[in-house]
Amino acid sequence: MFLIDSTIDTIQTSKKTFVNTFVLNKDVAAALNDFVDAQSEYTKKAVKAGTDTMTTLIGEATKTAQSATKIDYVGMLDKMVDAFTPSKK
Repeated sequence: MFLIDSTIDTIQTSKKTFVNTFVLNKDVAAALNDFVDAQSEYTKKAVKAGTDTMTTLIGEATKTAQSATKIDYVGMLDKMVDAFTPSKK
């Protein structure tokens, strides 16, 4: 997560540097820099939400896979065979 935040900060800092270098009107530069800050905040929150979601999904998939390995498939197959075998009466 630290690497992603660091990358976002690097990109946003380069945007601000561009604005401060090439935009001569101070009011416009301030507005653009505020926009860049808002982008940065939104992007970090979106990445965190995505990362948290994937962590939860992977954790639940792992639990499901682990519980699937605990099923007695041979016993279950025997029961299925017994259910479809005609009874002798």
